[in-house]
Amino acid sequence: MLSKDDLAGGLSTAIVGKKLFLFETIDSTNSCARALGDAGTAEGAVVVAEYQTNGRGRLGRTWSAEPGTSLLFSTLLRPPITVETAGLLTLFASAAIARAVERSTSLTVECKWPNDLLLGGKKFCGILIENSFQQAGLSYAVIGAGINVNQQEFPEEIAARATSLARETGTSFERNKILLSILSELDSMYTSVRRGEFELAFSEWTKRCGMFGKAITVQEHDSTVSGVAVRLHRDGGLVIRMAEGERTIYAGDVTVLS
Repeated sequence: MLSKDDLAGGLSTAIVGKKLFLFETIDSTNSCARALGDAGTAEGAVVVAEYQTNGRGRLGRTWSAEPGTSLLFSTLLRPPITVETAGLLTLFASAAIARAVERSTSLTVECKWPNDLLLGGKKFCGILIENSFQQAGLSYAVIGAGINVNQQEFPEEIAARATSLARETGTSFERNKILLSILSELDSMYTSVRRGEFELAFSEWTKRCGMFGKAITVQEHDSTVSGVAVRLHRDGGLVIRMAEGERTIYAGDVTVLS
């Protein structure tokens, strides 16, 4: 079981995790963190749950996990950045979690645009950023993550493309230690993010991306775009090369073609 005492006692961060909320069951850690943000709670608050009854993924999808096997948490941050820069927070979160997982395991993590982390081509982590804006700036950001740590079985509809740290290594992990590593990495990388500097996050994400130079399709709402993934735009969009030229996309489901 996750332990608030173990987590609080093991943290030596400057901002992230200074206030911890641990729930056995909650509807959504992101919803709770957003309520804290609206109430004026200081940045760095982290909401953790053993189980979510209404966990959310990107595009309104659900995120389900067996109780007591995963890491389900959301972090409230208030970086003084612009609306145009806020899209880069996904790169920051992805890079920090990837670094922490690699440091805690023998695994190599791949970043897939826009918000997935993969092991051996299969998803083990999803990230959901929910921002609240005030005029031209960011009021707060909630960074939510669901990480399959010790889960061994997955629903039939996702079984072929989902995995966990335990499935990839054949070893179970202490979730407290993994979460401490992640919060530490988020805190470390946040120092530059607060200054509006995303070069480190950009670099760490890019070097772990395996889709550049490959043919992809992107499902955008009611249309499909096909091309070759070229690079990241400086604002976090994905630049793809199509027959008619380059185009930058900002949302959609990406499939890398064999």
